[in-house]
This record gives sequence, structure tokens and C-alpha cells, in this order.
Amino acid sequence: MPPTPIRASLLLAALLLTSPAWSADPVHKEKVELTAEAPTHSVKGKIKGYGTAEYTLTGKAGQTLRVQLKTNQPSNYFNLRQAGKDEALFIGSSGGNSYQAKLPADGEYTVQVYLMRNAARRNAAASYSLDIGLRN
Repeated sequence: MPPTPIRASLLLAALLLTSPAWSADPVHKEKVELTAEAPTHSVKGKIKGYGTAEYTLTGKAGQTLRVQLKTNQPSNYFNLRQAGKDEALFIGSSGGNSYQAKLPADGEYTVQVYLMRNAARRNAAASYSLDIGLRN
């Protein structure tokens, strides 16, 4: 017996609104709270393949942000993005695994840890430690 038009519509809607787990790359998101009493945050993590980790913090113009990535994988880097901007403030694959500079504006900043495509395609893994510091 063929499905009724209503059942067919519901089935189609269910298929369109759900995405299989295997289609999405894992993204670990973490909010980092940096204060005068706790101006640094250290984390250890792992990523694999096209998975990424995003650490978001809030800063003020003129504060100095320092980010240091230590990793066991030579294709593991981080980018730094300012909310609302298309271009990254820092691109690890060309700038290295260390960043220190004054923030250009008040707002939210995200440190995204990732593997370069050559390693991600091979489903390589990286263990890393990330130090984030913010000082006036």
C-alpha cells in the first residue's frame, strides 16, 4: 500500500530536518572566562580529522591577548577571529603557534584549533595544550 500524501510529506520533512551524525564534523565549543583574578586559561584537548575546538572569550580594546599552542602534530594550528569580521586576526598556518597583540576593539574573540587539510583528509589526530591569557 503506497504512503498517503500526508505520511509522505511528514517523512520528507523528517529527513530534511534531521542530519545524520556522520555528516557533521565535531566542533568542541567552550566559553573562556578571563578576569583580573584569573587572567589565564589552560586547556588540554584532542581533535581528529576535520574536527575543531573553539574557545571564545570577551576582551576590551587595548588589552593584550596571548595564545600559545603546543601540539604533537605538525599540521595542528589555531586561528583567531573577532566576532563580526570576515578575516581572521591571526592565521596559525602562516603565523605559527604563538600569538600576542593588543585587541583592536571590545567584543568577542574565538580561538579555533584545527588540523590542516593534509592531515584532516588522513583523519589524523592531534593532542594539544592551549594557553590563553588576557592582560590590561
